[in-house]
Amino acid sequence: MEDQESSTYSESDVSTAYWIEWFLSLKGNEFFCEIDEEYITDRFNLTGISAEVPHYAEAFALMTDSLDDDLDSLPDAARIEIENSARHLYGLIHQRFIVTTRGLVKMFEKLRHAEFGRCPRVLCHNQAVLPIGLCDVPGYRSVMLYCPRCEDVYAPPSRRHAVIDGAYFGTTFPHLLLQVYPQLMPTKPNDRYVPKIFGFKIHSIAQEQRMQDEIQEEQKKRLAAAAASPAAAVPDS
Repeated sequence: MEDQESSTYSESDVSTAYWIEWFLSLKGNEFFCEIDEEYITDRFNLTGISAEVPHYAEAFALMTDSLDDDLDSLPDAARIEIENSARHLYGLIHQRFIVTTRGLVKMFEKLRHAEFGRCPRVLCHNQAVLPIGLCDVPGYRSVMLYCPRCEDVYAPPSRRHAVIDGAYFGTTFPHLLLQVYPQLMPTKPNDRYVPKIFGFKIHSIAQEQRMQDEIQEEQKKRLAAAAASPAAAVPDS
């Protein structure tokens, strides 16, 4: 799930940097942290991932800068598939790494500098947010932002982040981080927005009456629909 801007690069771009360094420098990939080389090269940490990544061997070699063949010498279709597989592989490893001690430390530093952005809710007072996935299975939904103050999730404001798979961050990470670093847990907001008309609060009775009217109207529609249904017709005797 990558946009066109992030999926293209020249040979000179990669020749001046390691693959992971280049990948993290792409616009839209700011949410990712750098995975330790020792974690990537320990095959125990990658158990089960090979079955989820096409061209796993080539993708792993590209990601670790150990690919024997020149990528540009391959047909365009094969090259693009290997590049996309390398990105997908990094994302899956990233999901596991950020819930380790080292990964939490790195993401803690990014949160401390508000690198993930801030909550768009006005009454959260610019609370720093955390990336979160709504599902641990890839391909379900893009990454979202979780606010620990209002405990709600929001879509990232940048379109570049809308193409990052939420599974690369998972459902566990932000909550585990806040458990490990309880000092990051903000106080829950006591202030709420109060609707007003000409400066006066809307009375709760008026809201209840409006809800009752809506329920009654819905019931009338259901009764009318049931009466018009052929199943409701009485058979001839």
